[in-house]
Amino acid sequence: MVDVKGRWAFITGASRGIGYLTAEFMAQQGCNLVLHSRKNEHLEKISARVKELGVQVHCVSAELSDLDAVEKMLSEIDSLGVRIDIVMNNAGLQIAYRTDYYKTPVSDYTESFKINTIAPAMICYHFMPKMIEQGFGRILNTTSGIRLEPEQAGYSASKAALDKITIDLGSKVEGTDVMINLTDPGWCRTDLGGPHAPNAPESAIPGIAVGAFVDDKKSGRFLAAPHFTGMTLEEAVKKAEAEFDSPYGG
Repeated sequence: MVDVKGRWAFITGASRGIGYLTAEFMAQQGCNLVLHSRKNEHLEKISARVKELGVQVHCVSAELSDLDAVEKMLSEIDSLGVRIDIVMNNAGLQIAYRTDYYKTPVSDYTESFKINTIAPAMICYHFMPKMIEQGFGRILNTTSGIRLEPEQAGYSASKAALDKITIDLGSKVEGTDVMINLTDPGWCRTDLGGPHAPNAPESAIPGIAVGAFVDDKKSGRFLAAPHFTGMTLEEAVKKAEAEFDSPYGG
């Protein structure tokens, strides 16, 4: 299992919900953090919390639908002078639920793809070559288990595209100590999941982060958090490595 103490993780959407819990969990493991939200002031609570846990933290902001702002944010992270070992693309947008789905507006797709697909892809393309050069890296892209719901077409299609990007990139680093995998918190009671979701946000821990700790050189897997609910981190890592294989074949 990877020891993340003293390493640096970049987490998008860290100001609330699953992102907040993920940041707190990583800090509990001794991992330093670069935290993202749309505005830096949104990060004040989680920044104070992780400092209490004894790790270093930097805060960056960007509206992920503004791709120029994403580029500027990445340059800002580079200027911090820290080595990003772990990327957790947590931020996402569920734009609408369209009961009359035959009238789904084009904007559902364009906005969803910018935030849920293109921005995470830009982040992967920025950090992955650096990880390859340094010989270590973990990237976790948050996807969704939504299927067969045209009511949520913009969201689910953008996540399916992210799945494709993740699996294709993973084929290039399979067998190395740079690993890129997918995660999914499940349907949780967050701002995105809504108040009627069946699962508490805490149920996503430790599974939402297990891909940062696996150490078996396998990429392209779907390490959905509900598979690991109630486990210790050590148990979750052991299960992930034993039961979840790469999709690339022998």
